[in-house]
Amino acid sequence: MRIIPHFIGGQAVAGQGAFQSVFDPNVGIAQAQVNLGDAALLDTAVKAALAAQPAWAALNPQRRARVLFEFKRLIEAHLDELAVLLASEHGKVVADAKGDIQRGLDVVEFVCGVPQLLKGEFTEGAGPGIDVYSMRQPLGVVAGVTPFNFPAMIPLWMLAPAIAVGNAFILKPSERNPSVPIRLAELAQQAGLPPGILNVVQGDKTMVDAILDHSDIKALSFVGSSDIAQYVYGRGAAQGKRMQCMGGAKNHGVVLPDADLDQAVADIIGAAFGSAGERCMALPVVVPVGEATATRLREKLVAAIATLRVGLSTDREAHYGPLVSQAHKERVERYIQLGLDEGAELVLDGRGLRLAGHEAGYFLGPTLFDHVTPAMQSYQDEIFGPVLQIVRAATLEEAIALASRHPYGNGVAIFTANGDAAREFASRVEVGMVGINVPIPVPVSYHSFGGWKRSAFGDLNQYGQDGIRFFTRTKTVTARWPKGGVAAEQSFVIPTLR
Repeated sequence: MRIIPHFIGGQAVAGQGAFQSVFDPNVGIAQAQVNLGDAALLDTAVKAALAAQPAWAALNPQRRARVLFEFKRLIEAHLDELAVLLASEHGKVVADAKGDIQRGLDVVEFVCGVPQLLKGEFTEGAGPGIDVYSMRQPLGVVAGVTPFNFPAMIPLWMLAPAIAVGNAFILKPSERNPSVPIRLAELAQQAGLPPGILNVVQGDKTMVDAILDHSDIKALSFVGSSDIAQYVYGRGAAQGKRMQCMGGAKNHGVVLPDADLDQAVADIIGAAFGSAGERCMALPVVVPVGEATATRLREKLVAAIATLRVGLSTDREAHYGPLVSQAHKERVERYIQLGLDEGAELVLDGRGLRLAGHEAGYFLGPTLFDHVTPAMQSYQDEIFGPVLQIVRAATLEEAIALASRHPYGNGVAIFTANGDAAREFASRVEVGMVGINVPIPVPVSYHSFGGWKRSAFGDLNQYGQDGIRFFTRTKTVTARWPKGGVAAEQSFVIPTLR
């Protein structure tokens, strides 16, 4: 059976100790084994990073950008290979896997402009003969811990800015689908990245804790569930690390009576069920405003869901594929039962779906609930599967309150033809990312990604200018060059520039 290694100091490393199976979700069969590294293996990676980082940081930003340009070119050249590999371990269809990679590539492309992004500030003549200027410098060795649902995009969101500004990076990907990150590291090496600047260590919680406790790792970017994000943030911050931890979500899509319902339904269906709902920016809650809107929306949703095709990751006609694991499938099924037990109306039940010849695959059909209320646990929790809940609201005010009061605050969308209502909604709703007639409002690469409340822990968002700020620290210099022959004067008060 194929063994998925670590990647340390520019080469594959076999590792010792325990192994974990990596499954093909389409058939429910183990296709590889991945070594679960420990603190000793991490220390080997950190030492390689420490040895390589000073020379990489000393390289001028334009030369670092050239390596990133070549990295981007190589990923594009291997896009089909990477997408098939990603789909075989995650379960998302190949077309969606290509989108996963492309959204990561957008950030690689953005940081190819790192010479401009690193420019500091300068003030001439801040005082008599005094100039003040600032510079951004890398932190040293930094790390990222990434989730199973985006095995290419989120690693690229982290490693590209970190490396571009001069850091060495240690990536701990999900042990459920670890092959694509290894392949990305190989391509980065091929692009000219020095050995030790990008290292991949495989592992589980033991490895995460080792990263959090290692004194030579100066910052950590994390994406995962909110409970774990909060734990990681607290433990890392206690060690003096700079922390950026993105958690879960329960995104709402508000539908006003004047919305183009056909377009809204098409958008909602894709956002709710794409990638089997395993996205932190999925749209699992739809909020029609007014009973007439709810009635019409429900009819159109039922009709549209009936056209969805669940299939293998390689099925070009499939809208989405299997969930990532049997355990996760069972978790989502428990939430479906919970919603039913809580009194929600189960309009469409996706449980029991079997694909002929692939009965052991982790497939789950699209599920639709109506008359869900805010008091229900199934509404409060992130389900992370192909489950769409209808929560009815009487007014726009009530809809804004629903999204604002929810403990998660990642993304939200409004569907309307009314610009004033959309503007009011965007201004007032207490959520980090807002879409106006856009169901999945993931910002473009030159803005930044991040939610509010239990969806994010830390002060800086991912990628964009915030990504550059997170992986650098600012140094400010106040300089004076006295004229020759001028006697120095003693001063015992705090300096001023007056």
